Amino acid sequence: MSEILNTVIIGSGPAGCTAAIYAARANLDPLIISGNVPGGQLTITPEIGNWPGAKENPAGFTLMQSLLDHAKNLGTRFVSATVEKIENNDEFKTLYLSDGQVIKTRTVIIATGATAKYLGLHSEEKYKGHGVSACATCDGFFFRGKDVAVIGGGSAAFVEAAFLSNMCNKVYLVHRRETFRAEQILIDKLEALKEKGKVEFILGATVKEIEGNGEAVTGISLSVGGAIRHVPLSGVFVAIGHKPATEVFASVIDIDDDGTIKTGFGSETACSQEGFFAAGDCADKVYRQAITSAGQGCKAALDVEHYLMQKSFK
Repeated sequence: MSEILNTVIIGSGPAGCTAAIYAARANLDPLIISGNVPGGQLTITPEIGNWPGAKENPAGFTLMQSLLDHAKNLGTRFVSATVEKIENNDEFKTLYLSDGQVIKTRTVIIATGATAKYLGLHSEEKYKGHGVSACATCDGFFFRGKDVAVIGGGSAAFVEAAFLSNMCNKVYLVHRRETFRAEQILIDKLEALKEKGKVEFILGATVKEIEGNGEAVTGISLSVGGAIRHVPLSGVFVAIGHKPATEVFASVIDIDDDGTIKTGFGSETACSQEGFFAAGDCADKVYRQAITSAGQGCKAALDVEHYLMQKSFK
């Protein structure tokens, strides 16, 4: 493309699509670089039970298809590629794509998301979406009254376990070490739940296998002190961290030690270099929900519109 675009959105999940919808309605003629999986992580989520107004609990694929169609219907253009390199100068940014295209744009909205870290087991991969999850807030509802396990020993794992204890019969917190890395207030909360029989700690444990019947999870096999322990349960929530998809941007904007993009430079979604904005899980350390990502995508598009008006580009 020889033209200089107003804005390019990198990523096609809830943040990217919402940014495109708002940008298109502002006549910015947005282009989305959708990556290898249009729709992002949400497309592999079996049901979305907490999207406002969607009482029928749509599949993640269905919800994302609706958002993608909305963006397309407003005139958003899509490129199925990934960004391999970025150059920045005062007037525009140059994006070099995996398909060989070179795109110039006045602004960039980064909405590349983050991927949950998993254990790397074949059986874990087999039961993703069928009892294995990395988001208790998203999927805990489906395990009401059942026994589940949370894998991890940091604050995120403790938050997940506390949340699940409100609806599940019992929560096993499985950690490979004997001590926790979580905040003490969270440890104290789970200790109290342990006294009530709602939580059990299994420490010094390594997950060997996710057990199932071919259709759903039925338990986990653990190595504890050299012995094998089988725990029957219905769900396994992996809470060992997330990895933001931000490596390619490290040469042009500031990125935190955990990989999230630093924002707040003049506006809520603005990055450390002018003309760059970020929204969704790639810049979110806390919430990582589809709805919060969509909200941040809206903010990023509005910030871009304001920026372009200030620069007299629009």
